[in-house]
Amino acid sequence: MEYQNRINLEELKTAVDRIKSELGKIIIGQQDFIELLLTALFADGHVLIEGVPGIAKTLTAKLLAKTLKTGFSRIQFTPDLMPSDILGTSIFNIKTQEFEFHKGPVFSNFILIDEINRAPAKTQAALFEVMEERQITIDGQTYLMKEPFFVLATQNPIEQEGTYALPEAQLDRFLFKIKVAYPDKTEEFEILKSHHLRKSNKPEAMIEPVLTETDLLNYRKLVNDIIVDDKIMEYIVEIVQKTRNHSHLFLGGSPRAGLATLISAKALAAIQGRDFVIPDDVKTVLPNVMRHRVILNPEQEMEGYNEDSVVKMIVESVEIPR
Repeated sequence: MEYQNRINLEELKTAVDRIKSELGKIIIGQQDFIELLLTALFADGHVLIEGVPGIAKTLTAKLLAKTLKTGFSRIQFTPDLMPSDILGTSIFNIKTQEFEFHKGPVFSNFILIDEINRAPAKTQAALFEVMEERQITIDGQTYLMKEPFFVLATQNPIEQEGTYALPEAQLDRFLFKIKVAYPDKTEEFEILKSHHLRKSNKPEAMIEPVLTETDLLNYRKLVNDIIVDDKIMEYIVEIVQKTRNHSHLFLGGSPRAGLATLISAKALAAIQGRDFVIPDDVKTVLPNVMRHRVILNPEQEMEGYNEDSVVKMIVESVEIPR
């Protein structure tokens, strides 16, 4: 007997498949990366993408934005970028003898921040309030962001020259930190072949919009209704608790890490067409939720461990709910 969803996810699943189809016109491989981006989008969480230059981080983000009928704004972070260049500034109007606030590029729906770790800490800090509370306070006046509001930032690995490490408080505002690797040999050949056949056609011109603002907001409400058994929540709590007591970690996950795991597992279940969360959903999202929220002990770092390997170790030590 085939299982019937108690929540109607057919339209959501169809929309997800159409977005994947549109992105597949240009992006070769990267299915896991795209699935995680869509998971964060439907979970109403921001994403930090890390990888070396030239692996289509920014292109994928721009093409994803093209599948949405929403406002789009791209901000290139540089060492001389000021907070007012992002948020906006008050300018004195001689005619009215009053200050008028001119909104910055962050006032949009889909915000792509390219190379976020190129800007110094004070500029990164300008994003704290808007990413967490979806509002900006300037000169005592509060300006609310229009929903949906989605920040997608890229960064090169921090060991590269001319970058600034993101503050912990900034990192914690990202639902996911996704690491993008090089393509394999077959995928790289297909990338070259696709580029050759495309000739002078711009990638963005080949992408058709799929979702409206209303569609996305409605689908996010459906994600909140996804069913989660108590045993799944106990499983998440057990893993998060173990990160706080693990000998390899100086800092473990906060309660926000558990909440981020829960909502992203619900979103992943929804985009796969299921109205309930299974342990594999939790295991899929966990590395992306945790890698920027835990800090290794220096000794383990010197021994070759990284955040992913320790999180994997912790997950394998927790019994999977049946």
